[in-house]
Amino acid sequence: VDVFQAWCGPCKPVVNLFQKIKNEVGSNLLHFAVAEADSIDALEKYRGHCEPVFLFYTGGELVAVVRGADAPLLQKTILKQL
Repeated sequence: VDVFQAWCGPCKPVVNLFQKIKNEVGSNLLHFAVAEADSIDALEKYRGHCEPVFLFYTGGELVAVVRGADAPLLQKTILKQL
């Protein structure tokens, strides 16, 4: 989940990275979503930061968090979680 705030928007370059990884691994286990922290109370702690935050869930449980648009770290985290 790409957590963003309305004033800065979702991290568009990362969408391409996620699509590339999904195409490479061909997995139905990988799903990408965006969520505006300003409108979701459960994401309140992610408000007020100027960097994107990526939350990784497995079976409804938060299993990893990546702060910033670090493409190599995001790819490593995705592949590790898959």
